[in-house]
Parts: sequence; structure tokens; C-alpha cells
Amino acid sequence: MFLEIPGGTSAVARGLFKRFGTLWLLRSSAQSPILASFGFLNGGVSIGLMAVLAVITHSPFVFPSLGPTAFLFFYAPLTPSASPRNTILGHGIGVLAGYFSLVVTGLTMAAPALSTGVTWSRVVAAALSLGITAGLMALFKVPHPPAGSTTLIVSLGLLTQPWQLLVLMAAVVLLTCQGFIMNRIAGLAVPLWHPRHSPSTNNAEISDS
Repeated sequence: MFLEIPGGTSAVARGLFKRFGTLWLLRSSAQSPILASFGFLNGGVSIGLMAVLAVITHSPFVFPSLGPTAFLFFYAPLTPSASPRNTILGHGIGVLAGYFSLVVTGLTMAAPALSTGVTWSRVVAAALSLGITAGLMALFKVPHPPAGSTTLIVSLGLLTQPWQLLVLMAAVVLLTCQGFIMNRIAGLAVPLWHPRHSPSTNNAEISDS
């Protein structure tokens, strides 16, 4: 039985295996390990490519919140949260909210909380950034849960320089493009920008015929 999430990992794997004539693999009793291996491969390749870019450019092309974003792309690609619009705007809101909280609390030049400890100013920055991020994503209808991690990365001082934040957003765009291409290769009708209103009725699974 396939995963019940519309357009989830099973649908992505099913599309790719069908394209390469190996759909029989998903009809065997070993389906769960195969799907787990597929998720392992996609997740590893996605973040691995970002890490390689980080090494080559000496820039923060890889950061914690990319992980859950990649998971959404390959586990539930047809859900609204995984759409390019929600992904890019969600992370963008997180970055702006995080930096705004640093400006308000005077922490733009402060060392990261991991090295100095959590101060009262940092408490205010973290709470303010996450509150703004959650509120604006709800207001503009662009929910993307990993953006909550992005805003804390900024408000806790891990990435604070404007150039670092631009690189962060560039990494989000690159990962979004990679997820889009992989899912389209698999035959899934992932949206180009806006999320689909009813992901469960939009080619959630590819027929065997």
C-alpha cells in the first residue's frame, strides 16, 4: 500500500520507476525499504549539492532549514507548503523577520547565541522573529514550516550579514528548482509557482497504464 500523503514519496518514486521501466519494484514486498532508499538518495543528493557549493564558494549555501524543505519536496511535493511560492516567500519572510528583530534589539553585530549564550535581548529577538514569521505567513497564505527555522537561524545570530542572507535565499531558490525538476521528471504535476487548491485531486498518483 502506498503512502497516504497525496503526491508523496511513493508518487515520486512510482513516477521515476515507471519512466525507467522498473515499476515492478514497487509491487514487491520490499516496497518500504525501496521507498526509504529513494528518500535517502534524494535527501542526500539535494543537501550534498548545496554543501559542495558551500565548500567551493566558502559561502553558507547549506543551513539547517534546508533539510526540512528538501523533505517536503520529496515526501509531499503536491502539498501547498511545498509549492515554489510558499517555499521562497516563506523563507524570505523568515529572513526579513529575523533581520528586523536583530535591528530592533541592536544585535546586528553581536556574536551568535551559541558562543555567547542566550541573553534577554536574544530572547526578544527570537520570539519577535518567529512571531512575525508565523503571522505574515498566515496573513499572506504562504505557510512553509521550515521558514520558522530560518528566522531563528538569523535572530540567534548564526547568519546575520546581508550577503549571507542573500546566499541563503539563493540556496532556497536552487533547492526549489532542483525539487521542481526532479518531481516533473517523475511525472508529477507540481506547480510552477502557486500551490494547487486541491493537491489530492491533481495527479497525486500516476496510473500504471
